[in-house]
Amino acid sequence: MLYSDKVMDHFANPRNVGEIENADGIGEVGNAKCGDIMKMYIKVDGGVISDVKFKTFGCGAAVATSSIATEMIKGKTIDEALKLTNKAVVEALEGLPPQKLHCSVLAEQAMKSAISDYYKRQGIDPMPIVGEIGECEACH
Repeated sequence: MLYSDKVMDHFANPRNVGEIENADGIGEVGNAKCGDIMKMYIKVDGGVISDVKFKTFGCGAAVATSSIATEMIKGKTIDEALKLTNKAVVEALEGLPPQKLHCSVLAEQAMKSAISDYYKRQGIDPMPIVGEIGECEACH
């Protein structure tokens, strides 16, 4: 299985690892069955994601997709962040092996789950904005 240099870089030197104390939104996706669990924390200031951190338990591709996804949404508005797709994550990493594509889906869902949590804390119904967050196909 070949990984791009970009994947290897984000796996070996992941960006934005850790937790945010008093985060404005926390999202957790994945399950122990498939082995990949991602937790994402966001800090929001004036509708902009000012800080984002993640903790991922999983394979190298799961760590790399989490890392690049945090880089892609940091400094963006919530609306811009919600447009991030798993396809964009894969493209930013210069590709992923087919059996690892579910990791990019998890990265997208972790981010959307954190935004959904942020909306709930603000007293806003996240459903029409964020949509439903499902499970990755690998978990079935």
